[in-house]
Amino acid sequence: MKALIIEDEQKSREMLANLIKKNFAEVTLVGQGKNVAEGVELITTLQPDLVFLDISMPDGTGFDVLEKVQGLKFEIIFTTATDKHALKAIKYSACDYLLKPIDIEELKIAIEKVLKKKTTSLPSMENLQFLIQNLKRADDNYSKITLPTGNAYEIVNIKDIIRCEADGSYTIFFLNGGKKIIVSVGLKHYEDLLPVNDFIRIHHHHLINMNHVVRFLKEDGGYAIMSDNTKLEISRRKKDAFLERLNSL
Repeated sequence: MKALIIEDEQKSREMLANLIKKNFAEVTLVGQGKNVAEGVELITTLQPDLVFLDISMPDGTGFDVLEKVQGLKFEIIFTTATDKHALKAIKYSACDYLLKPIDIEELKIAIEKVLKKKTTSLPSMENLQFLIQNLKRADDNYSKITLPTGNAYEIVNIKDIIRCEADGSYTIFFLNGGKKIIVSVGLKHYEDLLPVNDFIRIHHHHLINMNHVVRFLKEDGGYAIMSDNTKLEISRRKKDAFLERLNSL
């Protein structure tokens, strides 16, 4: 797998390059760039399989690079320090990222994901346009989210998410119209990511969209009846928070 590093800080470039060379025989580092212009030229010329892309550079951002190379197919692992707006957009777009200084274990996980994508033929950069649109927003109030499935990226309206259910290390999304999407990411990730004004964790297994609650049953510990007619148990320690949110609707 051919890889490029686009990173403006020389020390960070060298550190990442050394980590890759020492730990990943499957990855061949074919070039390094220090700004947007060099990044665009290297990607266009070398046609890499994977790009480690810094977000903030002197002559622009990593997203400027992506806009200029649209149409080319490669995997992306973003590298960043503290750009919270960019990080949220990246998470909503189901892209991988590493926080600097880069931890070797996190790097291993990110590269293993890329290698797995290549073996399962997951379409590369299918959600790139969605990411760029999110980054251009002035705020972090996104109306859509990307969900990576086994062989595609599903971009769904947040308002259409009725509920999310934990299934081990997977999350099952239940949407309007009876559609169901299984994602290989834990429920905690989406609890932290989805809008806190709309979504609430009512049980170890259940994260729900309060806009889809149609009834509250007082029997036993309490149950939420959702718009898809499912009856979900509310844990005792979550009950007060749920009722407070229900009363505020």
